[in-house]
Amino acid sequence: MIKKLIRKILGTKTKVRDTNIPEVLGPDAHGIDPKLLSNNAVRVTSTLQEAGFEAFVVGGAVRDLLLGVKPKDFDIATNATPEQVRKLFRRAFIIGKRFQIVHVMFGQDLLEVTTFRGTTSDNAPKDEHGRVLRDNTFGSQAEDAVRRDFTINAMYYNPANQQVLDYHGGIEDIRAKTLRIIGQPEARYREDPVRMLRVVRFAAKLKFTIEPTTAAPIALMAPLIDNVPAARVFDEMLKLLMSGHALACLQQLRKEGLHHGLLPLLDVVLEQPMGFKFVTLALDSTDARIAAGKTVSPGFLFASLLWHQVLEKWTAYRAAGEQTIPALHLAADDVLDSQTEKLALQRKIGTDMRDIWSMQPRFERRTGKAPHKLLEHLRFRAGYDFLLLRCASGEIDAELGEWWTAFYESDEAGREALIASASRAPRPPRSAGSAGSAGSAGGAAGAGAGSRAGGGASRAGGAGAGGFGAGASSAADGSGEDDYADAPAASEPPKRKRAPRRSRARGPAAAAESGAPGASGAGGTGSAGGGAGSDHD
Repeated sequence: MIKKLIRKILGTKTKVRDTNIPEVLGPDAHGIDPKLLSNNAVRVTSTLQEAGFEAFVVGGAVRDLLLGVKPKDFDIATNATPEQVRKLFRRAFIIGKRFQIVHVMFGQDLLEVTTFRGTTSDNAPKDEHGRVLRDNTFGSQAEDAVRRDFTINAMYYNPANQQVLDYHGGIEDIRAKTLRIIGQPEARYREDPVRMLRVVRFAAKLKFTIEPTTAAPIALMAPLIDNVPAARVFDEMLKLLMSGHALACLQQLRKEGLHHGLLPLLDVVLEQPMGFKFVTLALDSTDARIAAGKTVSPGFLFASLLWHQVLEKWTAYRAAGEQTIPALHLAADDVLDSQTEKLALQRKIGTDMRDIWSMQPRFERRTGKAPHKLLEHLRFRAGYDFLLLRCASGEIDAELGEWWTAFYESDEAGREALIASASRAPRPPRSAGSAGSAGSAGGAAGAGAGSRAGGGASRAGGAGAGGFGAGASSAADGSGEDDYADAPAASEPPKRKRAPRRSRARGPAAAAESGAPGASGAGGTGSAGGGAGSDHD
């Protein structure tokens, strides 16, 4: 009784976990179903173990296995060096600058094999903000676990004996649905600011709660993301939007204060009823396609997210006296120029976005041969799905979408009848002057019409869309600020620029399906990088 009273008054010491000794969980304790494992992942681990090395399935794959979900990707951790790994497999390639890893290929299946990382050296090169630029220090498994980002990603599974090694209480956090960073949050975010985006993605995707100490520094340290190479930011944003929980991720970004600068003005769009509805419909459709196992086009996704910025500037250019089509091209230039430096949009993605946007005014031409020509466009299905989103959000009259649906599904006689009926009907108002954008025309006139009077607008599929041709697969620095000039004086109308003539893409590659939400058999561009420098999912 006296001992209980003393403990109640003085409290008890919290048991400190020894992070050098893992908790070993057998099959009955962790409950992983071996059938969820990839045959190639087992093949890689067994090959390494037969050669005398340690090898484990690691990171996000173990997390997903513990949650009863079949992982999309399998990462392997070993004490073999990259050169030793490469010699054991016929198709193995060493990549990465910040930390070398090995890509092992089995047909189209790619597995990432990493050597156990050692603790970060004080002599490791860093930028002025503390971000580690290069660190190829190898170490023990315990040191490797410390280097991983979150406790739920720091577990190792051995397919040979079906044991899980847990160094940081990851199994407890999974059961408690808690996302906890390993080590001091401020230091870990400073080492790699992309971890703040990963916190958001995992919290939204897994529906976990961010542990308070992990969440506390994010809002204050968010500006550090500006120092990360644009290609890495783009890759992480693509993972976030393609996670199957895109809307939840964007909402979590706003909650944590990370949305500023990643997609400039997106926060303003989400606060406008029509813009919010449009983006919500696009993201919901994307999530539904991913849940159904279908592919999604990044070009369609980013075209949807940035459409209301284009719409605002398009209205401003037309109000300044520019013709409809040139005004749309100039608006697209402005938006893509401001986004490319920030997100390193790949050339193909930028080109797809332009094609989708440029088709929108053409849908209003429903007489003569125009509908037939548009139907032959290589990106017609993506543009058509985009049109339906605009109708569903209330931006334009639903009758236009219904007409094109009927035209798309009709035979030749039915199409001619629809064209004849459209010729007799009164012409609808231009979409750029619709109710959805009219209210913002005045505010956008300066930002749109006067943004780049001196020229320098990008061309279709050129510098504005793909100045970073390597896309997310490269690690070239490319950060930059938004480029919006001051508004011209009211008495000085903006100089008119001739919009570039655009040529239609040719060849087999251009004929691929758009992969847009709502399109069948889609095949878009996926994430292209994230190898060196990214923590394991």
